[in-house]
Amino acid sequence: MSKKTNKFSASDFGKEAEVPQENTFYFGQQNFKWMLIGLAFIVVGFLLMMGPDANTVDGKLDPNSWNDDIFSIRRIRIAPLFVVIGFVIEVYAILKRK
Repeated sequence: MSKKTNKFSASDFGKEAEVPQENTFYFGQQNFKWMLIGLAFIVVGFLLMMGPDANTVDGKLDPNSWNDDIFSIRRIRIAPLFVVIGFVIEVYAILKRK
């Protein structure tokens, strides 16, 4: 029959066990880098969407005119694509492990 021994002796009483502390913060430097890249894509996408509205000609509102620039490829295809790519990068940055 073997006798069970306690890991801690009487001299260890009152001392805290030295356990190596691990960094518990989930995000690392790479996560923040990817988050900034995603944010840049989103900002660029919204900047590409900017422009005059449908009734603006030469910077002035004219209800009798129509500006076809609101249907440009840049504003309805490229800019939203940049925003969606930016959000996908943000999700990747959040879920990426260190």
